[in-house]
Amino acid sequence: MQTDRIPRSAAGHKRRSAGLVTALAILTAAFTACAHAQQDTSGILGDDLPPAGYGTLRQESVSLRVRTDRLQIQVVPLDERVIRLLAPDTYNSLHRLTRSKEADVEAAARRNGLRDPTLFLVTFFGLQPDARFSPEDLTVTSQNRLFRPIDILPLSPLWSGHQISQRETAMAIYLYGDGIRVLDPFVVEYALIRNDSWEQILRVLDAERASVLARAAADRTP
Repeated sequence: MQTDRIPRSAAGHKRRSAGLVTALAILTAAFTACAHAQQDTSGILGDDLPPAGYGTLRQESVSLRVRTDRLQIQVVPLDERVIRLLAPDTYNSLHRLTRSKEADVEAAARRNGLRDPTLFLVTFFGLQPDARFSPEDLTVTSQNRLFRPIDILPLSPLWSGHQISQRETAMAIYLYGDGIRVLDPFVVEYALIRNDSWEQILRVLDAERASVLARAAADRTP
């Protein structure tokens, strides 16, 4: 009986080919798993908007404060990716505020040649009688760039005098130039006093964003 024999070189080639196929399969599976993992976390760490109405944070949780001997300044980003993580009443209030000033913001952006200005709600609190403040001195440092306010939209009549009494407040929407990344650490500064706690606040935002997505997904589940 004649038996077909495979030459040793051919058998070795088949073994190497089989090994190559197996290695490629393993790499493909690993790449697919990695892609799925990145896709799973993109909803938490990405720039997409979280659904509104599911947040639980208070406004103080996303506020940066700078305190001098006469003033306390509170700075709140008005970015939807941030304020949608606030409790519904607080979110609705800030959202309505920005919508009510939308035309003014667009006009200010056009005057200053901005495409996408970064908005902050800024409140000055008087700690001493006749506390004067300098609105233009509130700066933001992001990505190693210093940003000064491009425009300021006052929200209270006390703003024009740049002076408030003890326990009085003056509030405005600040417009800064393109390039401030509110989902990355940034620093607020006034009168040489800095607040760099946004890096810690980002951890709170990431955790709340995951909770918001989970609550929204549970609502969608029959």
